[in-house]
Amino acid sequence: MEHAEATHFLRDGVVMLGFALGFVLLFRRLRLGATLGYLVAGVVIGPQVLHLTGDPEGKIAFAELGIVLLLFIVGLELAPQRLWQMKREIFGLGLLQVLLCGAALTLAIGFATGFTWPAAIALGLPLALSSTAQVLPMLQSAGRLKTPFGERAFSILLFQDLSIIAMITVVAALSRNPADAGGPPGWQLMLMTVAAIAGLIIAGRFLVQPLFRLIGRLGEREMFIVAALFTIAACAGTMELLGLSTALGAFLAGVMLADTPYRHELETDVEPFRSILLGLFFLAVGMLLDLHAIAERPLFVLTAAVGLIAIKAAVMGGIALAIGMHWRNALALGLLLSQGGEFGFVMFAQAQNGLLISPEAASLFGAVVT
Repeated sequence: MEHAEATHFLRDGVVMLGFALGFVLLFRRLRLGATLGYLVAGVVIGPQVLHLTGDPEGKIAFAELGIVLLLFIVGLELAPQRLWQMKREIFGLGLLQVLLCGAALTLAIGFATGFTWPAAIALGLPLALSSTAQVLPMLQSAGRLKTPFGERAFSILLFQDLSIIAMITVVAALSRNPADAGGPPGWQLMLMTVAAIAGLIIAGRFLVQPLFRLIGRLGEREMFIVAALFTIAACAGTMELLGLSTALGAFLAGVMLADTPYRHELETDVEPFRSILLGLFFLAVGMLLDLHAIAERPLFVLTAAVGLIAIKAAVMGGIALAIGMHWRNALALGLLLSQGGEFGFVMFAQAQNGLLISPEAASLFGAVVT
């Protein structure tokens, strides 16, 4: 039995990497970008087309490690002092973006589709989030992550990660599923979030940083990678146990080590893992794409996707203009953050389990995000 599972895992790995390599090379040659290549490769090998691999949901859970490592690397580039200096952008600009985009999208969904208002809220709030997995690599490759423009974009993405727990609480409160009634109240979840963040910061100062200083004195370079992966896994796992964002935990792990003299070595060592796993994440997203839902209602999916981009770009651009950004930068920021985020898949599933939306609606809006 175990041998058969290992064989299936190896076969799936060969298929996924082989198709990813072929499509990414093709799409790069066509100047269409690697991300689209991974998505198309996932669609082709997924259950909707050739069905060459097993459970895509299990693979996306594994591939989300790419997002975790991405946030760790971003955390490495932000010392705690710099993060504190950005508090106005994080809690001001980020809060405005989530609230205003969430409200605008909720109203648009409610009036355009005829869904109940609880269903519109459960769909509108996660659609306000953007794709960290797309935006941060774009900023990094363009060399704009450490510019004022990049820091504002990152501040919004960071607040979006912080707002995930609030969105989970709201959807759980709206749930019509009796099984959800026994969950902890929202205020308790918020306290757990604050306590978890504070606990990880304290652990970083008194446990993690001394550990890396010890490894540095020993001169064992490979142990840096082991210790870094352990720190990432421990922080992300702690957050997951509390029902919080694993990406936020990984970001905090990076911030813990941002003040150490080893951060550049760590970034160099972890980067290859991040790139590969992030590509596999987009591959798994392509495998999950419901082509039947798109084929049945293509006009709805296209209209909703265009509407999502237009509403988010307009709202975010308006906020950027209001805080004094040049109109070109405001437009660029609005467009940069206008796509749907990967967390939407999780929230749509929660809304479906809470009997707020149908499986068909979850598939359609999942296609819109993709």
